[in-house]
Amino acid sequence: MASAPIRILGLDPGLRRTGWGVIEAMGTKLSFIACGTVMPPEDEALAVRLAVLHDELARVLRAHLPDEAAVEETFVNMNPASTLKLGQARGVVMLTPALAGVPVSEYAALLVKKTVVGAGRAEKGQIRMMMKVLLPQADFTTDDAADALAVAVTHAQHRGMAALRARVAAQ
Repeated sequence: MASAPIRILGLDPGLRRTGWGVIEAMGTKLSFIACGTVMPPEDEALAVRLAVLHDELARVLRAHLPDEAAVEETFVNMNPASTLKLGQARGVVMLTPALAGVPVSEYAALLVKKTVVGAGRAEKGQIRMMMKVLLPQADFTTDDAADALAVAVTHAQHRGMAALRARVAAQ
């Protein structure tokens, strides 16, 4: 008996642009559902920008009803203030699906690149190209949305190990 498809929301967090992508995985078959980029207004206060990020991601969750979510881990920036702001945005990106009851997994950028391109030092153009190969119907217009789809694909490939790690950590 075949298993049901799993709907996965991939997220590439950022305060200026947060990419999101939704795919369905059934075994090794991947299907594109939707993607986009949330761009909070840069001229607003930080709290307002974070609220916009939350509200837009909550809208995506309601519209696409993912079973699971995956977030790209943040690399540490040389600028401490930028790193702190990115961390705040990442917190909202992780919190929003969790509040909706959607389990959230995290993946290092190097693992995402290695999974979708085969090399951990892949460039944005290579990720965009591979997303078009793996998800030919994908209609992303930003690198952020392509990266989010790559995170979702990575989760589809590694979700069994992520679930096992979570069970072990809970013991």
